[in-house]
Parts: sequence; C-alpha cells; structure tokens
Amino acid sequence: MYKFLKRLEDIIFSLMFIMIFAPVFVIIAIVLFFTGIRPVIFTQTRAGLNGKAFTIYKFCSMTNARDENGNLLPDKLRLTKVGKFIRKSSLDEFPQFFNVLKGDMSIVGPRPLLMDYLDKYSPKHATRHNTKPGITGLAQVSGRGDLSWQEKLDIDAEYVMKQNFWLDQKIIFLTALQVVVARNSHVESHAKMPDNLNDKSEENKN
Repeated sequence: MYKFLKRLEDIIFSLMFIMIFAPVFVIIAIVLFFTGIRPVIFTQTRAGLNGKAFTIYKFCSMTNARDENGNLLPDKLRLTKVGKFIRKSSLDEFPQFFNVLKGDMSIVGPRPLLMDYLDKYSPKHATRHNTKPGITGLAQVSGRGDLSWQEKLDIDAEYVMKQNFWLDQKIIFLTALQVVVARNSHVESHAKMPDNLNDKSEENKN
C-alpha cells in the first residue's frame, strides 16, 4: 500500500507542480539563456533504483566558459549571479519533477549520486538504492550541507529502513520550510565523494 500511495502522490504532486509553475520554468529558461548559460538544462547520468542509470534534469547554473586551451574554467568563475540565485533558492531543482513524473525519481528519497560511486558503498550504504532517489530526503532536512558524506549515507540507509507515508509528509514539509528560508543551500551536482569516507579533508558539501 505504501508504494502505491507514494507513486500516486508523486504523479499528482509533480503534475500539479509542473502545471502551476510552467510560467516560472519558461522565465528561468529565458533568463538563463540571455545571461550566457546555454544549454539551460543540465543533464547528468545518476544511479537510480537498484543502481540503474538514468538521466537527471536540472537548470544549469554555470556558463561553458573555457580558457585558451579549451579547458573549462573553474566552477567559481563560471557560476553567474543568476546561477547562484537559482541554487540558493533551489529553483535549479525544478526540472527534476519531470524525472518524478517519468518514474525515475520520487519526491522523497536519497539524493541520486554519480554512477562512479556505486563501488564505494558499504553494504549498509548500498541499501540507499533499494528505493527510488528523491528530489529531497531525510539527509537534506537533517543538516544538508553541514553533514559529512558518512553522515549523509548513514541517514539515507536509515530512511530506507524506516520509510513510510507519514515520514515522507514530514520530510516534504521540512523541505518546504528550508526553501522558504533558503537554509543550508548547497552545490549538489558538482560534489565529489572522497575515496576514504573518514577523510573529512577531502569532503565537499553536497
């Protein structure tokens, strides 16, 4: 019953969100295009349910500026003021509702990470792939950018073990509260997991 309710909520919520905020999608795309961010949609392969690859969608927040050798400039030089704003306000996550509608993701679940990380997980952390990845999750409302990789993966495993309909509603509510106050904004798509999860010096915020 839980899986049925979760999928039903995903479909209804994502459809409503896309229809209501369609004008916002268009405005963001136009602003990004005319501020030099092209393409306006960022795509990347991520690990989904059971570790299966899927393509995630986000609004792009950086230009493709390159140096004289054709190499991309550092992120901080390519991140525009508009890009910083859509990240801080979480507007860059909006296209992921299409992932939810397709069934690649859910509203609530562990954040989808790179395929390269699949062989880095402990058996406990690998359980994060026993459910669909989400736009938001227990780790995101439990500290978000303030958590270490080890803590985030521990919380993901905890969510998979405890997940239920009412926990999902609590996470959705807390996420909405965080977005309103723009709390613990982060640069998720470029985070790198360290080879040694206990080496905090190598960790980047997710």
